[in-house]
Amino acid sequence: MLSAGMLARAESLEQQRASAVAELDLLTLQYHEAGQRTDYLEGSVERAEADVADRASVLALRPAFVAEITALAAALERAKGMVDTAAHRAAALSAQQTVLDEKADPATVKAATATVHALTEKVGSEVASVQAAQSSGPGGPAWSSSGPGGYARVRAALDLVGGGGVGLYESASCAGGNAPACANSNGYIKYRADIVNWSSGRLNWAMAHELAHIYQFRVWGALTSSGAYGSLFGADPEFLANCMAVVRGFPARSAATENSRPGLPASGSARCADGRGASGQATGVVVSIAALNGRRMTRQ
Repeated sequence: MLSAGMLARAESLEQQRASAVAELDLLTLQYHEAGQRTDYLEGSVERAEADVADRASVLALRPAFVAEITALAAALERAKGMVDTAAHRAAALSAQQTVLDEKADPATVKAATATVHALTEKVGSEVASVQAAQSSGPGGPAWSSSGPGGYARVRAALDLVGGGGVGLYESASCAGGNAPACANSNGYIKYRADIVNWSSGRLNWAMAHELAHIYQFRVWGALTSSGAYGSLFGADPEFLANCMAVVRGFPARSAATENSRPGLPASGSARCADGRGASGQATGVVVSIAALNGRRMTRQ
């Protein structure tokens, strides 16, 4: 009986021990699972914090990118009619889309900002090159027989009509000497010595007319392909130059009735004397044509 009781007691203790071990195993498993959850949550928090920091870095760089885009837009506007900016615009749009899509990598935004800045500098350089070419003269002195006083008078007339940045040179080569003044596609104007004695009205009109040709050269391709150029001005650059001079505030009637190219003779140029072309709509068309892009041709 004592032996049987001891055996029963031992079995009971063994069951208790096994139960305790099982409970310990369960607690250990739960502990490990809790630790894993804690590690996962800590990792998730760290990843979220890193993501927030990256996004904040990207957002902090966007104002600089926007500033570069604004500068490029201004440069592209200044380049109208002088430089083909299609490729520059496409590159800028691509960079802009990259920045819009980027959420985490500040380096990507920095690279896009640098790209746009480089585009702005490139456009500015190309415009400067065109302007330098347009301002280049034929070489030699600006005047000869007209003298410094005569040159100053013609120069003052050109400045008055808006040609302050346009080169001016005395030359007897316009139309073989038959024309008193002419514009060159490189962006300068030549005048014959005798026009220094013209009346102020006639001289101002002549310079406005030649300045109009300078603007025509800058958009020549778009100008000659325009339907309005043919329908309203008969594809005649001289007639158009007279109308542009009218818009500028220097009508041909200020040149009196003298048959004095540049431009048409007074009888022809009178069609624009009141600010209208053949259809009565030239003023608006002149402005729109002058805003188009194109290439230059050579007029001597």
